[in-house]
This record gives sequence, structure tokens and C-alpha cells, in this order.
Amino acid sequence: MSELGLNTVSFAGRAAASPQFKVTYAEGMGLVEETAAYLDGPGRSAAKVLPRMASVLYAAESMRLTTRLMQMASWLLLQRAVNNGEMSRDQVISEKSKVRLDGFNVDRNAPGWHDLPEAFRDLIERSLRLQNRIALLDREIYRPSDPSIVPDNQNSVQAQLNLLRTAFDAS
Repeated sequence: MSELGLNTVSFAGRAAASPQFKVTYAEGMGLVEETAAYLDGPGRSAAKVLPRMASVLYAAESMRLTTRLMQMASWLLLQRAVNNGEMSRDQVISEKSKVRLDGFNVDRNAPGWHDLPEAFRDLIERSLRLQNRIALLDREIYRPSDPSIVPDNQNSVQAQLNLLRTAFDAS
């Protein structure tokens, strides 16, 4: 790798310590609270009147949703701890190995999907968008700093552009 690659600026690292991180943190924690309130209130009532297939899907997706949100909340809390100097980067790297930020995709063609309450599907969609943004931040912040470890096929310019798109995504 060229000497130029050794002097690249980590936009992700700066973004994670910026006021924009506070917005992402607030969004994530707010989504956790909003989801809990929905599942304990209107969601519980709505689930009781769903057709059988949708009812089974609702149960499965609500577990996936809460798991996805808890994983994101864990990552956000770890990042906040490192930003506040409460944990070292190495401690966070060790702890974040327990956090799973991928593998929670949703089958929107599953039988019963369109019978699920719209508010519930909206919570799922919002959680997936937030998960994608957090996973991208995680990859950018914690990728290996040794250029020899980074795969040759990784386009670092494209990765930075994707990160910028994610950071400034208004969705």
C-alpha cells in the first residue's frame, strides 16, 4: 500500500466522537423506548387479533426486533463510554466482540408480513436502517489500522463515501 494510505483521515472515528454521534445515540435509545412502549401497549392489543400466520410472525419478529435493538444499544453505550473516557479503546474492542450488528434481516415476503400492524413494521424498518448505519460506523471505526490487514479489494474511498452518505442520511 502507498504512503498515502497511511495518512488517511478516519471520518468514522471523528464522527463517533462528534455531536452527530449524540444524535445517533439519542435516536437509538429513543427507538428502544418507543419500541418497548409499543410492544407493551398498542402492540400487545394488536397482536391478539392477528390471523394465525401473522400472529406467529409477530412473535418471531418482536423477538428479533428487541434483540436487534439491545445489540445496537450495547454498541452505542460502549461507544459513549470510550468517547467519555470511561473505557479504553482496547476494552471496548474486547467487549464489543459480544455485540452482534448484522444477521437480523427481515423477510418482507413471509406469509403474514402484510397483516402485521403498520406501526410494528415501521419500528422494524427504522431499526434496520439504524442498524445498518451503526454497523457501517463500527466497521469504519474498528477496522484494522495496519494497511497490510485490510483486504486488497476494499475500496477505502468508496467506504468513506458510504460512511458520509450514512452520516448525513436524513431517513
